[in-house]
Amino acid sequence: MAPIDYLNPDASFKHWIASDLRFFREREELSLSQMGLVMKCSRHTVSNIEHARDGWNMNEEQAARLDVHLRLNGHFARLVRYARTAHDPDWFAEYAKYEAKALVARTYRLSLMPGLLQTPEYARALLTSARLVDDVEAAVEARMKRQEILDRPRPPLVWVLMDENVLYRPVGGAEVMYAQLARLREACELPHVTIRVLLQSAGFHLGLDGSFNSLSMEDSELAFVEAPGGGRLIQGSSEVREFGVRWDRIGACALPWQSSQVLIEQAMERFA
Repeated sequence: MAPIDYLNPDASFKHWIASDLRFFREREELSLSQMGLVMKCSRHTVSNIEHARDGWNMNEEQAARLDVHLRLNGHFARLVRYARTAHDPDWFAEYAKYEAKALVARTYRLSLMPGLLQTPEYARALLTSARLVDDVEAAVEARMKRQEILDRPRPPLVWVLMDENVLYRPVGGAEVMYAQLARLREACELPHVTIRVLLQSAGFHLGLDGSFNSLSMEDSELAFVEAPGGGRLIQGSSEVREFGVRWDRIGACALPWQSSQVLIEQAMERFA
């Protein structure tokens, strides 16, 4: 069977796992159903992993069963382990799918506005300057699509912590920044959104390590750590708990929401 053209094992751990799973299955002349028996999952799961579809990832148990059956000396176990700890451009697509069904979303921003609250103009200026995507308009549209969760009948509770510098960094110029800060100010009035700001005078805090998000779903929690050109999706319970502690410690340094709202209004005046 021909290889799946869009897979690029050299650029993504997820694609590497997908490519190798298909390679070894075909080498052993196993059907999807037969490989499912080896991995203790359905044929559809095997197919989705082989195609690197969003939301479908090989877990440690499946990797271990493959390694034993194929006598691979821990090959898939190592791939899955490194995939969980590596920065990968595919992880944000995974994160966005979880975000769409989250009950609670927490985001800490060190340098830029949170994506869920960006205006199209701010997002466009940011993406154009960064030059990280080929189709800026498609990326802006996708970012605005994410924001639809704020308007659904039962929206998630959104908690935002951001560094004071975010309010004054002139992305896109004064007009774009004024509109962006106005959007932030409007969000402060939403009953399911809480925004708090960390002053520069707060000094050192754990948020200086970088931005991150965390999500709470009905049956699980996860975190996402950003990095240039990618990021890392964290689903292990112990490490997710560590980010919960980090969130609480950063929040302990932030202004109350009322004072943060006043600070946002003052920043708007600077760009008026």
